[in-house]
Amino acid sequence: MDPADFYTGIVAEVYGPLKAHSQDAEPYARFVRQHGEPALELGCGDGEPLLDLRRQGLDVEGLDSSADMLARCTLRARREGLSVVVHQQKMEDLDLPRRYRAIFLAGPTFTLLPDDESALRALRRIHDHLEPDGTAMVPLFIPTPAPPDQFGDARTTTLADGTTLRVSYLSQQRDEAERTQHTMLRYERVSGGDSTIVDRLWTVHWHTPSSFGELAVKSSLDVVDVVGTDGTPADDATEFTFFLRRRL
Repeated sequence: MDPADFYTGIVAEVYGPLKAHSQDAEPYARFVRQHGEPALELGCGDGEPLLDLRRQGLDVEGLDSSADMLARCTLRARREGLSVVVHQQKMEDLDLPRRYRAIFLAGPTFTLLPDDESALRALRRIHDHLEPDGTAMVPLFIPTPAPPDQFGDARTTTLADGTTLRVSYLSQQRDEAERTQHTMLRYERVSGGDSTIVDRLWTVHWHTPSSFGELAVKSSLDVVDVVGTDGTPADDATEFTFFLRRRL
């Protein structure tokens, strides 16, 4: 399923309350300050960490393919009196009038692109939207299969109005050759006597450091650095971040 269709309706509603943890804005603020403004966050979703960066006065715009997620982002900004510019586009079709000193993703949203062809298109669009000395930051991860005891075990939260939200794993298929993992998720909302249940297929297409490096070269982007989550060289890490610079 296209991310623009996946993150709609009940999924967009459940996303914020059931996130495993809040996104720390500081690494992205540091990246923007180091490489310059204006900046663009790809896959900004409902505004975390985009809104925090705007609170800090940084010139950062957001982009996401989901209209529902962007509506939540702009509503949150309006409630706080924040000015924020967001664009509804797929990152592989990125086409904006502005060019940026810094382009980044906050988390491994890039792995939602379903195949290498889409990833290559996105990297080429990133290249074309960077200033000549601009830098992009792309976090990536290699997913691990869900443990058997997670299937059917729902993550649950209850809102202030008594509404209960749940998400659970139903099934999973993994293709090592295609570097793709498909997980069927069930989203539930229970409010009073009303219950809504939606099942959606969540697809992750992962990259290794070598496979992503090859795509970057094809996109005319130079690899400045690749680091693991603790700042060490990626090598065999399952979570790592690429820093890319537009080739002159």
